[in-house]
Amino acid sequence: MITIKSFEFNYFQENTFLLYDETREAVLIDCGCCRKEEEKELSDFISENKLTLKHLLCTHLHVDHVFGNGFIHKTYGLNPEANKLDVEKLPSPDEQAKLFGLRQHVENVPVEKYIVGGEIIKFGTSELQVLTVPGHSPGSVAFYNKKNGFAIVGDALFAGSIGRTDLWGGNQEVLVAAIRDKLLSLPDETVIYPGHGPETRVFDEKFNNPYL
Repeated sequence: MITIKSFEFNYFQENTFLLYDETREAVLIDCGCCRKEEEKELSDFISENKLTLKHLLCTHLHVDHVFGNGFIHKTYGLNPEANKLDVEKLPSPDEQAKLFGLRQHVENVPVEKYIVGGEIIKFGTSELQVLTVPGHSPGSVAFYNKKNGFAIVGDALFAGSIGRTDLWGGNQEVLVAAIRDKLLSLPDETVIYPGHGPETRVFDEKFNNPYL
């Protein structure tokens, strides 16, 4: 059984997810902590629950989702794993921060491994399947667990909305098609954990989301 712990971090109220199972092995998805107190909150939870981080995963490489990658690299020795298209087509996190008018320096930690659609990422006795959902960014992905019935979707899909498509390489037509193909095709009761805001379900978005 996978336990999902969510944190709301940084200026953009971004959702960071820490997943772990009975083995205490864990994966961190979209580490957005950018303040010392946020870093402490995350590291305290990891140590108090005796977790071992195995992967630092990125749904996409927009700055609000990668603020904490430098901290995780220095503290736990992990490099981020992300889709190659985001690595190639997006400005560096520090450049993005400047374009958003932020004064904070954001470390650009090199991506250690490219993740691709259909890939299975393992930790403990658990698995996450990579789903490609481009459109918010060129290389956006989601992480799906069939056994526990959930998907971590980044900024592709929100409760009652979809991701913005006016940033680098965004495309609304591509995004809507990807959501319908990869996310709305999941079982209706699948819980959707987005990069901002509350969780939702496939059923609710399939029948109530005005963008879909």
